[in-house]
Amino acid sequence: MYIPTMFEMKDWPEIERHIRNNPLATVVSRGNDFPIATHVPLELDSDESGRTTLTGHVAKENPQWKLFETQPDVLAVFLSPIQHYISSSWYSKPNVPTWNYMSVHVFGKARIVGEERLKELLRKMTNYHEHISSHPITPEVLEKEIEKQIGGIVGIEIKIDKVEASFKMSQNRDDTDYANIIRELERLDEYNAKMIAKKMSAMRRID
Repeated sequence: MYIPTMFEMKDWPEIERHIRNNPLATVVSRGNDFPIATHVPLELDSDESGRTTLTGHVAKENPQWKLFETQPDVLAVFLSPIQHYISSSWYSKPNVPTWNYMSVHVFGKARIVGEERLKELLRKMTNYHEHISSHPITPEVLEKEIEKQIGGIVGIEIKIDKVEASFKMSQNRDDTDYANIIRELERLDEYNAKMIAKKMSAMRRID
């Protein structure tokens, strides 16, 4: 991913937070004729050696997993849904408009995991995401359903080789423009605009 230095995010806790908050990744790998991609929730985990991994599962009918044995190299893209157009009219001097966004690219090697490991991953994923429910369902309650459906999915684990992150949030603008961009975004009656403004405010304090 092309990342100008001013937009590069190197803070691992911030990158980790981004992945956990935006787990639906686009997993891209080499196909026989063209690249092939799947949208799948992935969780940060670790393998038996303690190395950081991404784990998840795909439908057994999905042909992509069958490529992992011979072509294991994959790219997982975690793109935040929070993004917005930035008008050049918000600058103090004429310039081109742009777009603010946050994206993390994870490069690694994918492999298929066994059934017991897959069950473990399903339990972890359920426990982690059910906290949003006022009456969370537990993996124990789902045990029979998991047993029924386990044959229709394939567990995957991606060993992470490299991580690139671009948080493009108008860092190249001076304090005057930066503050004005935040004000203009806050003025808009749009969720994304207000969330971008909130993130920008957290990234740079303007007195």
